[in-house]
Amino acid sequence: MSRSASLPSWLTHALRAQRGPVPWSAVVRGALTAGPLVLVALLLGQVSLGAMAAIGAMLAGLSDRPGSRRSAVVRIGVPVLVGGAGIAVGTYAEEYVGALGLTVLLTLVGLVAGSVSAAGRVASAAGTQVLVAVALGAGMPADDPGWARALAFACGGAWLLLLALVLPAPQVGAGKLRSALRADYRFDGERVAVAAVYDAVAALLDATGTPRAPARRAALTAALDQAQDALAGPRLRRYARSAAERRLHAQYAAVLPLAEAATALAWAGDALPGRAAEGPRRLAAAVRAGGHTGPLPAPSRHAPGLRALDDALLRAAEVFDRPGDGPHHGAPHGLHRRYRTAGDFVRVSLGPGGREYGIRVALSYGASAAAAHALHHAHWYWMPVTAVFLVKPDLGPLVSRVLCRAAGTVFGAALFATLAAALPQPAGLVALVAVSGALIPVALRHFAAITAVATVLVLALVELGGAPEAAWSRIGETLLACAIVLLVGHLPVPGQRGGGVRSRLERATDAAYAYLDHVLGASGASGASGRLGPMPPFSPSSPSSPSSVLDDRARRWRLRREAYRALAGARAAIDLAAAELPALARRAEGAADVATTLEHLVDTTTACAVHLDDEGRLVPAYTRRIDALLEELAERCRRIGPGGGREEPGNTAGLRPAV
Repeated sequence: MSRSASLPSWLTHALRAQRGPVPWSAVVRGALTAGPLVLVALLLGQVSLGAMAAIGAMLAGLSDRPGSRRSAVVRIGVPVLVGGAGIAVGTYAEEYVGALGLTVLLTLVGLVAGSVSAAGRVASAAGTQVLVAVALGAGMPADDPGWARALAFACGGAWLLLLALVLPAPQVGAGKLRSALRADYRFDGERVAVAAVYDAVAALLDATGTPRAPARRAALTAALDQAQDALAGPRLRRYARSAAERRLHAQYAAVLPLAEAATALAWAGDALPGRAAEGPRRLAAAVRAGGHTGPLPAPSRHAPGLRALDDALLRAAEVFDRPGDGPHHGAPHGLHRRYRTAGDFVRVSLGPGGREYGIRVALSYGASAAAAHALHHAHWYWMPVTAVFLVKPDLGPLVSRVLCRAAGTVFGAALFATLAAALPQPAGLVALVAVSGALIPVALRHFAAITAVATVLVLALVELGGAPEAAWSRIGETLLACAIVLLVGHLPVPGQRGGGVRSRLERATDAAYAYLDHVLGASGASGASGRLGPMPPFSPSSPSSPSSVLDDRARRWRLRREAYRALAGARAAIDLAAAELPALARRAEGAADVATTLEHLVDTTTACAVHLDDEGRLVPAYTRRIDALLEELAERCRRIGPGGGREEPGNTAGLRPAV
């Protein structure tokens, strides 16, 4: 047994780092934001406003992830706007209320922002930025008015967003650069994301019949999620006017039946010849080059899944070679969008996951602010800001976050002290800010690394503002904030235990049942909505009329996407909870079994959909498999308690099957 395998999961998680190519585009943007902003501010004699702009750029850099330019407007712009508002609120609150009132205000802001953060990635980033901004506005000493500080913060983030919108992605080689310019570099993020889906389909086909198939299916889901996010950015018009953008939308629509057929083949489990994956690979290359596919190798047609794969390849070839002039390109409109209402946003925020997270954020944020005020430290904002990042579950398990934050702060403070003593002032500090800004996109792969880089950047800004004594005090304040968050993270909160895991699991169950109900057309499916239980045995309904086949399949693909997307979110939350200390991991015990059964149910539903398209009816083996999975799901749900963990002896308040 290896040494790493013998370590507990909460410790091994802290040692893992994400891998992948260096995001050179984000590195270039990071180098052109914080450092140049501080340099301009020094030349203008506005150091405090320049520091605020650099912090705004740094926090915007945390949201500068791979994706399209249009989606960056929401992904980066929304957190920047709410962060600017938070700076103004914090600055004016510090002027007009005392320490007690400020602590109460921060606690209430933490409750609201924490609850909203459960609604999605953009909401989580916005909630984090407003919490950080309120603490910075109230705690960073400055003589500038609140509106000026808010404007400087927003301008720093807006400058990064502008660079993300106008700078072309770095290319390797002149040939690739010419190809990118011909293909309209404004859509390079969408192009990369759509091509990755075709590659993921090919990888799943290669892995069919091997133990790698489940991991490849999960990778296909992740690629589809990223492509959907990249294509679904805000727009002023309903339809895309650019021919390049319309083409990408059509290519995304064409990959959905390919993904469906590949999933059905993986479910069947029979190994496929290598030529089956060659077609999707050529399609991926055509997406990247912005050209035609040429002849595609046809797979065998001796099984429903292979016939569906061949038909999907033919339709994709038509889309690639004769895209047409209309806004749809012959494909259903809006397949890349997710149709969520304001009511969905509110329900998630006020659900068990949002309530539990909001309470923990409020307690950690408020307690850290109160402790910092009690210490009478001039830079008291560091403790609540530290608590904000420590309490975020999407950054890793709690103990892993605490260990990484402590190690990163110690290393960052020591590194800054060494460099600040050796570098000339103030040019050396400006250089540190510029280098730190460039390193943020790479450091995001590990929480300790991003903590160290952010510590160096913030300490450089603080020293530029005339507070050299701030460096070593950060270590003690960080350790105290770590202790507060560890305590709050293990406190029982009112309501269900493991609310975040349970809410995601219930969303995945709703989505799986909606998909199953649509494919098989059974009555009584709505009775299971929001509950982890079985449905009555299914029998397929009569096939759709020819005139509604396209719309029916478009709705089916949307439901399938939502089911797999919700399952991926539930699986991520469950894996995260499993890496916690035993006291917290116990709350999600048994949830992984439910998620596994739901994944099998959605995979089987996809196989049923392909079989129904091919033959118009299901053989008894499919319906028996569906019934068995529903019974298995009901049994596994009976074993878990009301908070998503195993039932204790005598506990009969667990999740009940729907009847």
